Amino acid sequence: MQEDILINWSPQETRVAIVEGGALQELHVERSLERGLVSNVYLGKVARVLPGMQSAFIDIGLERAAFLHVADVWHPPAEGETISSARAAASQTPIEKQVFEGQSLMVQVIKDPIGTKGARLSTQISIAGRMLVFLPQDDHIGVSQKIPAEQREALRQRVQTLVGDLGGGFILRTNAEDASDLELADDIAYLRKAWKRIRDAATRLPTASLLHQDLSLLQRVLRDMVGERTASIRVDSLEQFEALKAFGVEFMPAAAQKLQHYKGERPIFDLHSIDEDIAKALGRRVDLKSGGYLIVDQTEALTTVDVNTGGFVGARNFDDTIFKTNLEAAQAIARQLRLRNLGGIILVDFIDMEREDHRQAVLTEMRKQLARDRVKTMCGGFSQLGLVEMTRKRTRESLAHMLCEPCPTCQGRGQIKTARSVAYDIFREILREARQFNPKEFRVVASPKVIELFLDEESQHLAGLSEFIGKPVSLQSEGAMGQEQYDIVLM
Repeated sequence: MQEDILINWSPQETRVAIVEGGALQELHVERSLERGLVSNVYLGKVARVLPGMQSAFIDIGLERAAFLHVADVWHPPAEGETISSARAAASQTPIEKQVFEGQSLMVQVIKDPIGTKGARLSTQISIAGRMLVFLPQDDHIGVSQKIPAEQREALRQRVQTLVGDLGGGFILRTNAEDASDLELADDIAYLRKAWKRIRDAATRLPTASLLHQDLSLLQRVLRDMVGERTASIRVDSLEQFEALKAFGVEFMPAAAQKLQHYKGERPIFDLHSIDEDIAKALGRRVDLKSGGYLIVDQTEALTTVDVNTGGFVGARNFDDTIFKTNLEAAQAIARQLRLRNLGGIILVDFIDMEREDHRQAVLTEMRKQLARDRVKTMCGGFSQLGLVEMTRKRTRESLAHMLCEPCPTCQGRGQIKTARSVAYDIFREILREARQFNPKEFRVVASPKVIELFLDEESQHLAGLSEFIGKPVSLQSEGAMGQEQYDIVLM
């Protein structure tokens, strides 16, 4: 099935929607003031070495120090040694023997700052082009696993010939499968120029300086998101369309041919109700066409997805009802992971199935849908508890973390204390303060709902408390207060 890419541009924000069959499949957002850091190269300075964590904090000029783990300190493999064995050997050397405080290091961001964690760094630099990824500190030629095995060796030999004696390592990306020698040579030349600019900047600029910034989201659309299935790329800004066209003609001519300037009167995202899909992707519940539904809960450590039959009773028997709901859920879950950009550990609680062939069919469908994901995913089988455990690589904030913030009333818990619970908290607080202070009167300032409860159902208890402490208790309603907020004023 073919897909369309819609680009909604404004000076403050770029939004890219990938639509397939009229349904939103992926959403990418980049804000000019909050641009992602992954692939940026910095000249960092070691601020602190932590032997206990085998890590170092690196100052790269951000608000929070970035994080370099011993496993991400690059050492070139010795002659005859594989990259994996060289990396394993380097990890065995304590970090305090590899870096020291005050040292200048060229580093690259491999994971954006997420939550309270700083950016994660590597000292191995890689620069992505249209068809190749350049590894200037290496001399290995690798090929994407998505390229058919029978073509890999021939492609490797072609790139080895083009690289010649100048050295450097390269990884062939998936879209290099049908590339001509001229296209590959152009990409190699472009990447070498980029590396030369980085090295020159490293000798001129002070520490904590940005040496290289990855392409903008608009440019990454042409480099990373356009494929054989892409029918069109529509941009709603004439200025950005022309800039992107010029960039594409120079570096990605095949992708540039699919560019179109959208001139319609309706906003481009209204064509497929994309803003409505975004609003749904921020909710917990996802309704399925059959009448079943998913409940998606995202926490700091993991995401859980619960599948429910809801009102679906259409199949011949109960087993078939469950099976069809789970099959539809497998497709919806894969789409939600892409749309919400959920990463880390993901647990899926499908409805229990008695038959082994049903379980295998659901797993097969799940893996088939996940194979379309641009982000690396790993999906296990059913656990003893009937859960499917999977992981999805996390390189940037999820959609919810990017567009939302915790509720100031519930602090992100998703629920608040009842008015009665707050009233009883106030009773306890008045008793506590009556033992320490001797005011003429206690005044309770709280939300209207709590004050209403004191005046009605809890009025007898309030009168009893006033009599017990020997002081009057007055009430004041404050509409601006949340239900859990209150003040006790000593008069």
